[in-house]
Amino acid sequence: MTGGVDLVGPWALAVLVALPLAGALVLLGRGLPARTATRVGVTISGLTLLLALAAAASAAPFAAYPGSRPGLELDLDWIPALGVHLHLGLDGISVPLVLLTALLTLLVCLHLVRVQPDAGRVGGLVACVLAVEGGALGTFLALDLVVFFVAFETVLVPMWFVIARWGDSGQRASTLAGSSRPGGEQARREAANRFVLFTVTGSALMLLGLLLVAMRSGTTDLVLLAQRGGQDLALGVQTVAACLLVAGLAVKAPMFPLHTWLPPAHTIAPTAGSVLLAGVLLKLGTYGLVRVVVPVVPQGLREIAPVLGAFGVAGVLWAGLACFVERDLKRLIALSSVAHMGFVLVGIASMTPEGLQGALFANVAHGLITGLLFLVVGAVKDRHHTAELALLDRNLRDRLPRLGWLLAFGALAGLGLPGLAGFWGELLAIAGAWRSDSAMGAISRPVAVLAAVGTAVAAAYLLRVLRRLWHGPGGAPAAPASLGGPGRFIGDATRHEVVVMMPLVAATVALGVLPAILLEVTGPAVRALLAGAP
Repeated sequence: MTGGVDLVGPWALAVLVALPLAGALVLLGRGLPARTATRVGVTISGLTLLLALAAAASAAPFAAYPGSRPGLELDLDWIPALGVHLHLGLDGISVPLVLLTALLTLLVCLHLVRVQPDAGRVGGLVACVLAVEGGALGTFLALDLVVFFVAFETVLVPMWFVIARWGDSGQRASTLAGSSRPGGEQARREAANRFVLFTVTGSALMLLGLLLVAMRSGTTDLVLLAQRGGQDLALGVQTVAACLLVAGLAVKAPMFPLHTWLPPAHTIAPTAGSVLLAGVLLKLGTYGLVRVVVPVVPQGLREIAPVLGAFGVAGVLWAGLACFVERDLKRLIALSSVAHMGFVLVGIASMTPEGLQGALFANVAHGLITGLLFLVVGAVKDRHHTAELALLDRNLRDRLPRLGWLLAFGALAGLGLPGLAGFWGELLAIAGAWRSDSAMGAISRPVAVLAAVGTAVAAAYLLRVLRRLWHGPGGAPAAPASLGGPGRFIGDATRHEVVVMMPLVAATVALGVLPAILLEVTGPAVRALLAGAP
């Protein structure tokens, strides 16, 4: 890209964060009817997406520190006594995730227009969705360590409410801990509390790492820290800070074995919550690794890169094998996220241009594909009142062709089929690991080989799902509609559901066929980040 179009100024960055947060406050304070609340959510999220697109056009050509300043930047005094600035910026690292977050939030709000779990409380759910969007956008735009941490934590409370208050009341507690107790409010609270416990613990570790960096360097400004490239921090300090930051951010990523909060949270959460968890919240951890750890403490990250790469590929293989025997379709998609994020962690651990490009590409691809899969699974569950593979009717291809083909498309994209977005991130992450002798050392090529094996495992478990649901075992005819009683009618995907899902399908195809759309945005940013790393 050769230059930007001055559609908006730096003020747009503050508005991007403030607009959804203000909308959330209005919805919480007014107690609007369900229809009005969802329309407000669609309007605010739509305006946020339009503003994000305008800001992205204005920020081009997406340079990144330490080579140059961000493409669009706002820097205001916030806490002068501590030297903290309200420093926001949009560059090649942040712009893909800003656009992804804005798109997914709009689609979630559109989804809630027709799917209202509790008409009396839907305004609160839309408010939580907008609050999550505001916090996530603040995290992706932050160029100050304090602003980054505050925005990072802003997401926590509304997501707890989404799981605890609007989760699946029919879900059994066995999803959480092998118990046979009935589900309901207790199951929702257990899943939400586990989510909070893990993420707060991770946040505490991350905060210690941020404070260590700030105190030893004398600044919280991420641009300045990245320009220094850790040169003012001793190797021991960098290593300790890297350990704290990686451990804290890995919880939100989530990295194996710190992922155990994710399957119950996804399984209990409503469809809207699952889409946000997969498409937005998981990206906060991996984005923090790229934005903070790689440029600020590069030598420290190199010291622990073999461990990070090993845990990343362990997540790819373990989650893949767990998916192969999983019986709940929604939980299977949740576990697949652990495997996909494992590829992202392998790419980051490689500290190579290919690996980091792959990590950033896989982040976006996972958000699109898994967001689509959760919307499809949510639609299937609404019709069958269960996500158990053994209880779902077979032969979706003929009975519910639109849902069947959307499920097939999402599964093929999730297994990394060439020509779809999931392929490029995994390929580049594996290539980066293969060439990562300087960071991962002797284990670089074994990690690359094992990650490649993980793609075969992904194909096995996703094709198993299609064999069971798309046309049934051995091409068996459709099973009788036994779950809903005699004469039950299960309709195919509605026009509204198709409209909500098609942008994700189109984006997945576009990035698969023309990966340069994204790679040309992130490429200069990755080169600039690694230029400052010794």
